[in-house]
Amino acid sequence: MNLFSEIQRLKKERHAVIIAHNYQNADIQEAADYVGDSLGLSIQAAQTEAEVIAFCGVHFMAETAKIFNPHKKVVLPDLEAGCSLAESCRAEELEAFLKKHAEKNYYVVSYINCSAAVKALSDVICTSGNAVKIIQRVPENRNILFVPDQNLGAWVTEQTGRSMTLWKGNCHVHLEFTRDSIQRIRKQHLEANLVAHPECSYAVRLLADEVCSTEKMISYCKESPAKTFIIVTEEGMLHRLRREIPDKTFIPGPTEHCACAECRFMKMNTLEKLYRCLRDLKPEVMLPEELRQRAEVPLRRMLEWSK
Repeated sequence: MNLFSEIQRLKKERHAVIIAHNYQNADIQEAADYVGDSLGLSIQAAQTEAEVIAFCGVHFMAETAKIFNPHKKVVLPDLEAGCSLAESCRAEELEAFLKKHAEKNYYVVSYINCSAAVKALSDVICTSGNAVKIIQRVPENRNILFVPDQNLGAWVTEQTGRSMTLWKGNCHVHLEFTRDSIQRIRKQHLEANLVAHPECSYAVRLLADEVCSTEKMISYCKESPAKTFIIVTEEGMLHRLRREIPDKTFIPGPTEHCACAECRFMKMNTLEKLYRCLRDLKPEVMLPEELRQRAEVPLRRMLEWSK
């Protein structure tokens, strides 16, 4: 059986759209109708006219698609594909923190890498691509609580000068990059531009020529006169870069123990699992309607503020 052909057949039969994050395996990216970062995926999820959304990413991303599409069926190839960053801020922990510090009257800005329950407790959502713009829109007289990614929040503070309380959460993939591992690869490729994701540590960001979201990496590398780039984010991003910019060279940023960084959760999705979820229309991502409605408000605010 040709899995790719069967997936395309089932997609038509089910009136489905296949959405994939930049960190997915190369074969899944090739099978997808749309490949992008969190903001692009959010917009695509809000606009799709398909009856079924096959979301190749992690659980919180499929939840976001369901929030925007309550009457569509959303399936995820592997329901166990979670996120260490999302797990670092649970809704009950956030709710308790807000009650404990009620006098601060926090304006809660949540990175999209969080659960639907955390989104429902938020005032606005952001992505790495629009975080600076979102923070600049928050009323000046409000204290900001930024959750869950501490490194992204610190980078946004650097860009905006806006003081924020930062939740102590992080992405296990981007924490694997160290100053020493990145310095070593830079010495091996002195001609290369180094592009890092803002979820990386401050020490790694200091070494970068550009710090940006995965989508911005595409435009930056296209427009830069440089011919070689060291990409400091999850290794799946390199497939899209090489596909869209074939005349340039892309080198994965290494960790202390590996030539590249790989998200074990993103890689739980496979082409075979995608085939099965289109065939069986499961596992399906479901949300209680009251929770979905509350989570939709800050997401819609994000899209409005991102214009």
